[in-house]
Amino acid sequence: MLNQKPLLSDISARLASVSDTSALDASVLLARIVDRSRSWVLAHPELTLTDKQLIQLNSSLARLENGEPFPYVLGRWEFFGLEFEVTPDVLIPRPETELLVEKSIAWLQKNPATTNVVDIGTGSGAIAVSIAVNVPKANILATDISETALQVAKRNAEKHHVSERSEFIECDLLPDQSQIANRKSKIDLLCSNPPYIPTNTLKHLPIYQREPTVALNGGADGLNIFRKLLSIVPNWLAPNALMLLEIESTLGEQTMQLTRQHFPNARITLHQDLTGRDRLLEIQL
Repeated sequence: MLNQKPLLSDISARLASVSDTSALDASVLLARIVDRSRSWVLAHPELTLTDKQLIQLNSSLARLENGEPFPYVLGRWEFFGLEFEVTPDVLIPRPETELLVEKSIAWLQKNPATTNVVDIGTGSGAIAVSIAVNVPKANILATDISETALQVAKRNAEKHHVSERSEFIECDLLPDQSQIANRKSKIDLLCSNPPYIPTNTLKHLPIYQREPTVALNGGADGLNIFRKLLSIVPNWLAPNALMLLEIESTLGEQTMQLTRQHFPNARITLHQDLTGRDRLLEIQL
């Protein structure tokens, strides 16, 4: 058990064995426990916890020490300036995916007649909801193969007040047209952060079996989902549609070659993330 004073120091010391940012994590976790801002926690070093809060804190620390990712323990995570609920049923939103959202918003704003957006493999709904919040004209169709993930996405849409413009459907990539309630025209913008890590690579990563494998495993070469998606999507797309697909950083050229086979006349651009790694495939029809 933790001593209550000095609380932050005690938490940080306990997290030191599992985190390289133990002081930061300690303050964020404590803020979550007491339902205050991190700045408030830092300004109140005399803070003590109720018995109920202390039980919650020790439970959270035990989960972290057992290897559970910090965002799952918190139950929420920030993405594109918004707070999202996250559970072990969904992939934890990453900063590199913000590039996809930035490009999506910029394109939709530049093309005011485009309104139909599809987010495939939506997970927590981070991409779909971020676009909807920042582009009020956008109508979102978000799909996922996981019903439990879609429940998280729906709650995030409700939290950010975009439910009325968002539809969520459980399916493998794209649904049967009869399942769609609100779509009368073809897709203007298709977004996806699909599973793209090669199976053998994934098995040696720290995230393996800590985040949902179905959201990470791209098959033997990491391109299974891309092959399937690129083969079925042409009939869904409007004439001047845009596709933005996040990719594995080591598979940029392979993904571009595969895309050219399906869309030989499209303008295909490979974008790098802030670390200089290949991250986003842009396909302009």
